[in-house]
Amino acid sequence: MMSGAEEIKVDKDTANPSKAWERIRIHQQHIRCPLPDPITLVTPDKIRFVCISDTHGKIERSGLRMPPGDVLLHAGDFTMKGQLTEIEKFNSYLGFLPYKLKILVAGNHDLTLDEELSDSTLRSFGLQHSEIESYLKSRGLKSVKEMLTNAVYLLDSSVSICGIKLYGAPWSPKHFKRMAFQWRRGQELKKCWDKIPEDTDILMSHTPPCGHGDLTGGNNNVGCVELLNTVQKRVKPKYHVFGHIHESYGVTSDGFTTFINASTCTRRYKPTNSPVVFDFDIPEGHSKEELLHMKKNS
Repeated sequence: MMSGAEEIKVDKDTANPSKAWERIRIHQQHIRCPLPDPITLVTPDKIRFVCISDTHGKIERSGLRMPPGDVLLHAGDFTMKGQLTEIEKFNSYLGFLPYKLKILVAGNHDLTLDEELSDSTLRSFGLQHSEIESYLKSRGLKSVKEMLTNAVYLLDSSVSICGIKLYGAPWSPKHFKRMAFQWRRGQELKKCWDKIPEDTDILMSHTPPCGHGDLTGGNNNVGCVELLNTVQKRVKPKYHVFGHIHESYGVTSDGFTTFINASTCTRRYKPTNSPVVFDFDIPEGHSKEELLHMKKNS
C-alpha cells in the first residue's frame, strides 16, 4: 500500500450489504447514468472499451450486435459451469470478434479455471479432475487457462494498454453452494482486494461492489462492502466493470468512479442486454498504434 493511502478495514455490516449500504449511501453521491451511445465515432485520441459479462455460453449463437470499439472487456461467467467444450466454443467466438484486444476475468460459473476447487465440488457439477487432465493432455496443454488463446486472462493481475492500467480479479462472495473463485465476506475477500494496485485506471471484477449494480430481484444489495471501500477510499479507478447480478445491469457513478454492470444475460439467462461502451483518453506519450504490437498473454 502506498504511503498516505487509507487502510481498509472490515465493515461492521459486511455480512449484511443492504444494511451497510443504507448507512453508507447517506454520505455519498449515487448517480444513475444513461447507457452511452455505442455507435458514435471512435476517435484516434481515445481507446473505446466494449464491456460484456455473464454471457454463459449464450452469446455465441445469440446474434447480439457487438458495437465498434478497440478493446473488449468480459467480466466473467462466460460459461455455465466451466465445461471445456464451453471454453473452446467461447475462445473460438472471441477469435472472430474484430477488437484488437480482448481481456477477461473468470466468474463463479467458470469452474474449471479455479485450480483450487476440490474433487467433490467439481463432481457436484458433473465434472472430474481426471477428465479435465486427460482433455488438456490430449491437446498438449498444462492448464485450462491456456485454452483462452484469443484473450488476455487476468487473475489478480494487471495489463497496460496504451498507458491505461487495468486490473482484473474473479472473486465473489461465497453463497449457498460452493462455486468457483469464492471467499467469505469480510477478511477473506478483503485479502483479494488488498492486491489491487492504487494506480489502476480500470478495475475488472466479477462481483459488484456494495450499492452499485448489486440489487437483486428481491431488492437486496449483495455486492461486497470491502470492495466498495477499496474502490472509493484507496484505489479510486475511473471505471469499475463487473457483472454477476444479471438483473442489475446498467451504469452508475459516485461522481468519480463510473460503475458498469455489463451483464449480457438477463435474470432468465436471455442474452439480450446490449454491450456497454466507454471511451478513455489515451495518456500523453502513448498512441493507439501500441495496440497493434501487444501480445496475448495469460
